[in-house]
Amino acid sequence: MTTNLERVRQRAARQAQAVVMLLLGGAILRIAVTGTYLRYVKAGLRPLLLVAGALLVAAAVMTLWYELRRHTRPATGDRDEDHDEHDEHDHAHREPRVGWLLLAPALALLLLAPPALGSSAAGRSGSVLAAQGSAFAASDYAALPPGEPVQLGLLDYAARAVYDQGRTLGGRQVELTGFISPGPDGAPLLTRIILNCCAADGRPIKVALTGDAPAGLAADTWVRVVGGFVPQTTKDPVNGAAVPYLRVASWQETPAPAQPYEIAQPPQ
Repeated sequence: MTTNLERVRQRAARQAQAVVMLLLGGAILRIAVTGTYLRYVKAGLRPLLLVAGALLVAAAVMTLWYELRRHTRPATGDRDEDHDEHDEHDHAHREPRVGWLLLAPALALLLLAPPALGSSAAGRSGSVLAAQGSAFAASDYAALPPGEPVQLGLLDYAARAVYDQGRTLGGRQVELTGFISPGPDGAPLLTRIILNCCAADGRPIKVALTGDAPAGLAADTWVRVVGGFVPQTTKDPVNGAAVPYLRVASWQETPAPAQPYEIAQPPQ
């Protein structure tokens, strides 16, 4: 038989769960609507985030409505039990309140927006080329489109430079965008984080810079560089993967893009 004390605990637990769901659902909707979700997952997952956030908010609202309605309009047979609950509530209120600590992570997600992965994560992880090299090596590298410079992703450039020996890059000017991360010798690397699905599986792609390379920039500074292929590579100190070079002709600082990550896919 359920005691009055147990009913107090159950009611407090349901209310805490509903508030946590409401905040978590609101946080998911907020990052999906504002675009902040791109720091955590790839763009194609936005519809799923919107649906998940809406379902959490709806479930939380229904739960709170049911609890408040039940508390303010009790059935006749429950009036004496509700009166008895007040006698034991003073002894029980400290225990249910512990559940409200669950609000801390939900509030943090709602109010704070952790930055996208950057140079710190890149320095701890080896190049993604080592993990997905077989897929890129087997790709049929099409000729670059006309026009100078050609905008390429860092992963596309690195794969063409390493696995195609730069055959489709020779004599062409390319434009790459990424953030600065320090190399093992202190020289700047142009870097981008590559995702398969979400930030949890993010791995860096790194391009070493020579020529008129950026100098004196802080780590995580975003830059756009224009340059050409050089048949030179170095080794990633983390996993030994090949890191290609780009001879920089010009560069400029640029704001961080709305989509800070590249999506892993073999070059076309």
